[in-house]
Amino acid sequence: MTDLATLQSRLGEAENAYHLLMTGGKEVSVNIGGYGAVTYQTADAPKLEKYIAHLKLEIRRKQGGSGRKAIYVEF
Repeated sequence: MTDLATLQSRLGEAENAYHLLMTGGKEVSVNIGGYGAVTYQTADAPKLEKYIAHLKLEIRRKQGGSGRKAIYVEF
């Protein structure tokens, strides 16, 4: 299981990589701990967005959240 500090560090790297990718970087690499690195190209932006969402979910869970958002229904 990955600790909170590691998840937050990975999130920062992933968000920075996404920013570079969206502002003209042809490709960016994200280090994913002891598992190596992943290189993203512009066409991989949706994959990087999904990875960022996954990291945010894991961070919320580690901080004691359910990882789910509240659902509001109005009639």
